Amino acid sequence: MSEGIAGKVIAITGASSGLGEASARYLAARGARVALAARRRDRLDAIVADIEKLGGTARAYTVDVTDRNSVDSFVQSVTKEFGCLDVLVNNAGLMAIAPLAQRRVEEWDRMIDINIKGVLYGIAAALPIFTQQKSGHFINISSVAGIKVFAPGGSVYSGTKYAVRAISEGLRQEAGDLFRVTCIEPGAVKSELSQGSGDEESRKRVESFYETAIPAESVARAIAYAVEQPDEVDINEIVLRPKTQEF
Repeated sequence: MSEGIAGKVIAITGASSGLGEASARYLAARGARVALAARRRDRLDAIVADIEKLGGTARAYTVDVTDRNSVDSFVQSVTKEFGCLDVLVNNAGLMAIAPLAQRRVEEWDRMIDINIKGVLYGIAAALPIFTQQKSGHFINISSVAGIKVFAPGGSVYSGTKYAVRAISEGLRQEAGDLFRVTCIEPGAVKSELSQGSGDEESRKRVESFYETAIPAESVARAIAYAVEQPDEVDINEIVLRPKTQEF
């Protein structure tokens, strides 16, 4: 158990693998009650079963973050079933790296739908709850590519992650003392994210870049650090990357 985390209801999108899965397991082990959302229900059910075997509390929800109704239903269901919602981790993401000249417009649309709209839908769903409670915590997963453009090939991906960072900062300013907002910007972290590109050459370059990736639990620890702070402390931004990563 961890003071500041134990008993809190934490909802996590993109929880079927990578950062989302690692965060769910890590936070549950510290006493949080976790709600896992993703499209792959079989993966979620397996993770929930593991958490419950270890004495934790977890629930699985089939959610598509590109569908506003799906996200609304998820947040409402979590609030109803657990009695409240303390933290929403907007983690679902797609990284489809390829030069703009290839005009992979469908991949651009997909990244915008998941990386930007998915975060906004999560914010829209939880805002009324956090406002009414006069408490709550948004944790939005951006990227170091939201601080410096990842090029060549990452222009659109970086654009989406810059957007997450800007939205998070605007939300923080609007929140006042009602709720907390944290934006986390990881570098190369072991996950399925590096497999998102449809361009084989770009995918191989990304895989090479990810050879020094740090464990997904590194981000889980950063999330836990933000969550466990006293209510009056708002950790607004955390950047983490492998020691050897220049960018």
